[in-house]
Amino acid sequence: MGALSNLRVLDLTQVLAGPYCTMLLADLGADVVKIERPGGDLIRSNPPFVDDPEAEAYGGYFQSVNRGKKSIELDFGDEDDRADFLSLVEEADVVVENYRAGTMEKYDLGYETLRERNPQLIYSSIRGFGDPRTGETDRQGQPSFDLIAQALGGVMEITGQADGPPTKVGPGIGDLFTATLNCIGILAAVNHRAQTGEGQYVDTGMYDSMLSFTERAVYQQSYTDEPPTRQGNSHPTLFPYNAFETADGYAVVAAFNDNHWAALCEAMDRPDLAEAYPTAADRLANREALREELAAWAADRTNEELVGTLEGRVPAAPVQNTEEIFDDPHVHARDMLVPVEQPGADADVEIAGTPIKMTETPPRPRGRAPLLDEHREEILDEAAVETKSDAEDADVDPDSETTADD
Repeated sequence: MGALSNLRVLDLTQVLAGPYCTMLLADLGADVVKIERPGGDLIRSNPPFVDDPEAEAYGGYFQSVNRGKKSIELDFGDEDDRADFLSLVEEADVVVENYRAGTMEKYDLGYETLRERNPQLIYSSIRGFGDPRTGETDRQGQPSFDLIAQALGGVMEITGQADGPPTKVGPGIGDLFTATLNCIGILAAVNHRAQTGEGQYVDTGMYDSMLSFTERAVYQQSYTDEPPTRQGNSHPTLFPYNAFETADGYAVVAAFNDNHWAALCEAMDRPDLAEAYPTAADRLANREALREELAAWAADRTNEELVGTLEGRVPAAPVQNTEEIFDDPHVHARDMLVPVEQPGADADVEIAGTPIKMTETPPRPRGRAPLLDEHREEILDEAAVETKSDAEDADVDPDSETTADD
């Protein structure tokens, strides 16, 4: 039983941001029903595949962020399918969608309509530019993707080498960070409902989320009246805090406080640097000359030698690729790689585990991603039973009921 095993979530999302949000809820134990449009989520067919794309039900993209969910295929343009959806809404706790603003309203399935069916419903949307209900702007209705959000939100301007172009962060943080914030909003709304009985609308925009993500750039602009820009792997106010090329790769060193700096200078056998640059301000003012000293020292050592020399005294680590991550004992001890079935392939695949650890209700990926429409019968039969039960309860003569006072 997970911490959220009392919640049913109707997941109308697709691609990355929405599915990642509901994946977090599923890992925490929520019963997540993925309601897919005809043909299914757009990313079901995205690679990679283990072997044969024709035989396998979906690729790694879909598997990773839809694990542990149920699937039902519904066409909101069909009257019967809309009715089935509304029957599910009546018993749901949360609805999550990531359509453009106004899409659900086209089918008369917007928040106001669903709230009439279920006043305690928490309705959550993830959009590129938020929803008019929480702040109307002229950008709403425009399509958005991770690249758009990173560009507008300032992430790309401060990412990359100083003499290079603006660069997007590798993972889709415009999607993933927005999804995580949306999940937090949903859980806050669940807590509010537990106290008041009130449902509400939760709205998280990708542009807004990226602006929050670049909080350092925001305060730098406000304090200095100058727009910060790219500095490679260095930090604008701390040194050393950087990546250095070694004999066989790259390693990072974060020795910006006085104790770590002294330990780094000792490991380098350079007491003169410790004496000449004793304060953080000294080191920051002379960062270019010091960077050359550190770069020369790192270049003569392998990653293993550099990290082995500093480990335990100075924060340092190799820059790892995924092959190295898969070999890291820490990763396995923390259950951060999880095997799941790949339908259509005679093999399991591994996906990223959950970093949220809890002692009493540990989150975990709860099985593979669903086949399209795999759970239709189970879900609709449940809805029919619940509707019948509700109707029977409504027909009971209140004068015949036994009360606590009796």
